[in-house]
Amino acid sequence: MSEVSMTETPNLRKVDLTTLNLQQLTVLRQQLDQELSIFQDSLQTLKIAQSKFQESGSCLEKITPSMEGNEILVPLTGSMYVVGKLVDTNNVLIDIGTGYYAQKKVPDAKDYFDRRVAYVTEQMEKIQQLGLEKSKVRDATMDVIEMKLQNQMPKDDAERL
Repeated sequence: MSEVSMTETPNLRKVDLTTLNLQQLTVLRQQLDQELSIFQDSLQTLKIAQSKFQESGSCLEKITPSMEGNEILVPLTGSMYVVGKLVDTNNVLIDIGTGYYAQKKVPDAKDYFDRRVAYVTEQMEKIQQLGLEKSKVRDATMDVIEMKLQNQMPKDDAERL
C-alpha cells in the first residue's frame, strides 16, 4: 500500500511513499486534501446544474397545446418573475448558456435537456472516481506518516536516556 500510482499525468508514475520524508509526505497530504476539496466543490456545482436541467425538462412536460393563451410567470432572475402569455406551445426558447438562447420544438428541447443531464451525470461519475483514487492515495499517505512517526518515537525515547 505504500507504493502509489499517480494517474493524473499521461505517463504512469509510481511513487514509493516510504522513500519520502515526513515533510514531503505532509506536503503531499495537503495537496491531496486541496484536490479533494476542489472535487467536492465541482461535484456540488454539477449537482446544481443537473437538477436545473432536470427541472427544465420536467417543466416542458407540462406544456400542452391546450395551455395556449394561458398566463404564466416567466423567470427573469432567480427571484424575479414577470407575467407572460403562452402564445406558441409548440416552440420554446431555451437558455443554452452564457447568455445564448435557442428556439426549439418542445420534443427537441426535452431531448436537449435529457442529453445535458446525461452529460453532467457522466462528468459527476468521472469526478467521483478521481476522488476515490485521490482518497486512497491520501489514506496511504496518512498510513505512511503514522508509521514514520511511530518509528521515530522509539528513537526519540532512546536519545532521552
